[in-house]
Amino acid sequence: MAADIKFCGLTRAVDAQLAAELGAAYVGDIFAGGPRNLSVDQAAAVLARVPVPVKRVGVFGAVSPAEIASIVSAARLDVVQLHESGDASFVTALRKLTSAEIWHVLRLSRGLLPENSKVIAAAADGIVLDAYVPGMLGGTGVTLPWQELAAGLDALRSTRLILAGGLRPDNVARAISLVAPDVVDVSSGVEAEVGIKDPAKMKAFRDAVSQASIPTL
Repeated sequence: MAADIKFCGLTRAVDAQLAAELGAAYVGDIFAGGPRNLSVDQAAAVLARVPVPVKRVGVFGAVSPAEIASIVSAARLDVVQLHESGDASFVTALRKLTSAEIWHVLRLSRGLLPENSKVIAAAADGIVLDAYVPGMLGGTGVTLPWQELAAGLDALRSTRLILAGGLRPDNVARAISLVAPDVVDVSSGVEAEVGIKDPAKMKAFRDAVSQASIPTL
């Protein structure tokens, strides 16, 4: 069974619709700043025609649980992706305010998992593995050392594993073969320019994922 796909950093309704047509399980909008950042109204417009069962993901930085819950309701999000919450207690606090799934991002340096990763994995519905780049929360195009990383992931597989960080049509199959993620998350790797997706790259990414070999764990 192929890994699920999340197309993230969407800024145009046409790209969100194509993502759904290509079979993406998730589409993502950014509320954490940066060049792909959207307002709640802009995100609602981008995601307006995304059909069920495709899930809508909101990516958040350092904001309060109450503010996140408010945006989840206004933009009709299914998943919250936390980049700067810090620890499992934030996940617990947010869970009291929303029924959305909660994914916690681990921004990794040299493929090393933080000491609290098991605790966070137990609290969250998903763990997003992304590369640490100072001053940036994602969409950097920087890949993780997949083979080195894979050896330490067994303890996190009690929840969904989402692999991000520099994925492209030409490398995603190898990443899947080494890490065996539940979801692959792509943003800059399928762009024509920042915030604008390239339809051919999106299709090539989908095809590469569908043909990838997932190892038996």
